[in-house]
Amino acid sequence: MYLEDRRRKKRSFWPWVLSFIVAFSVAWQLYSKQVEIIEAVRGPLPTPTPTEISAVEYVAVGDDHFAQGNYDGALTAYVRATELDPTLAVAYARWSRILTLRHKTDESVQVAKRAVELDAESAENQALLALALDWDGQVADAMVAGQKAIKVDPEYALGYVYLAEAYGDYGRVGDAQEMAEKALELDPENVFVVRNMGYMYELLGRYPDAIAQYTAATEINPNHAYLYLDMGRNYRVLGRVDEAIQSFERATEVDPGDSQGFDQLGWTYFSQGMYDVATTALEKAVEVNPDHAAAFGHLGLTYYMRRNYEEAILHLTKAVELGAQSEEYYYQLGLCYSYLDQCDQAIPWFERALQVNPSSAVAKQGLRGCE
Repeated sequence: MYLEDRRRKKRSFWPWVLSFIVAFSVAWQLYSKQVEIIEAVRGPLPTPTPTEISAVEYVAVGDDHFAQGNYDGALTAYVRATELDPTLAVAYARWSRILTLRHKTDESVQVAKRAVELDAESAENQALLALALDWDGQVADAMVAGQKAIKVDPEYALGYVYLAEAYGDYGRVGDAQEMAEKALELDPENVFVVRNMGYMYELLGRYPDAIAQYTAATEINPNHAYLYLDMGRNYRVLGRVDEAIQSFERATEVDPGDSQGFDQLGWTYFSQGMYDVATTALEKAVEVNPDHAAAFGHLGLTYYMRRNYEEAILHLTKAVELGAQSEEYYYQLGLCYSYLDQCDQAIPWFERALQVNPSSAVAKQGLRGCE
C-alpha cells in the first residue's frame, strides 16, 4: 500500500509542472509584445555614455602626457582640470610649467600666480612661479619665489633647482651652485635636477661639461625638447655646428608644437650662410607660434640676406610689433627701405636705432646715404 500511494503522488506532480511552463510561456509572449509596443512609442533607449573624469584625474592625465613629452596633451588636461575645479591650485601650477617651457612667459607668470593665490603654502606652486618669473626676465622676483619654495619644504628638490637657476641668471653663481648641489643631493635621479647642474656648468663656461650633463638628463627622460635646445646651444658655442643642428632637429621632433626648436635650427643655418634652409625652418617657427618675436626677427634678417627686402620689412616689422627691441632690427628696416628708394620710410628707423645706440655706425651711414 505504501508503494502504490507513493507512485500515485509522483504521477500527480507532472500536471502542475506542465501548467507552470504553459503559463510562463504565455506571460513571456505578452511581456515581449508589451516591450515592442513601448519601444515603438518612445524609441530605443539612448546608448550609455561614460561619466567625465574628475579634475584631480585630469591632472594625473596631464602628468602622464608631460612625462611622455606630449605637451599639447598635458596642456589640454591641465586646462580642463581648472575648468572643472577653478580652485585646484596644482593644475594651474603645472599648466604654467608647460607655458614656461614653451617660452610663453607672459601667460605662464599669470597662471603661476593664480596657483600661488590659491595655495601659497605649496612648495611646488612657489617653485614653478620662480621658474616662470625667471624665464620672463623677472629674476629678482623669481629669487623671492624660489626662497619661499625651499622655506615651505626644505626637502623639495625642485625648489632648489629653480632658485639655483634664478641665482645664476642674477649673477650669483656661487649661490646658484650651492642650490644646485643641494637639489642633486636630495633627488639625483630627477631629470630637472640633473639638467640644472648642466645649466650651472654652462654659466661657468664649462660647455663640454654642460653638454655631458644635459645628455645625462636625456638618458633619464628623452621626451623633453628643451633639453635638446640646451645641448644645441652649447654645441653652437663650441663651433660644433653639425651636432648643434642635430640637437635642434631632435628638439623639433620631440615637440613639434614648440617654435623654439625651429627658430634655433633656422638661426644656426643662418650662421652658416645656408639661407634657403634657414628660411624654411624659420617660417615653420612663426607658423607654430605667431607670437614668437625673435623668430620673426630672424626670418626678416634671412630675407634681407636673400635681398628680398619686401619680405624682410614685413617680418622685421612684425618682430618689432611683438615687442622686440633691437638696434639691428631697426637699422635693417632702414636699409631695406633705403634699398627700395624709400628714404622717407628709412630715416625714422635709422633714428630709432640711434636712440638705442647713439654710436651705431650702420645707422649713421644709412642716414648719410639717405641725406
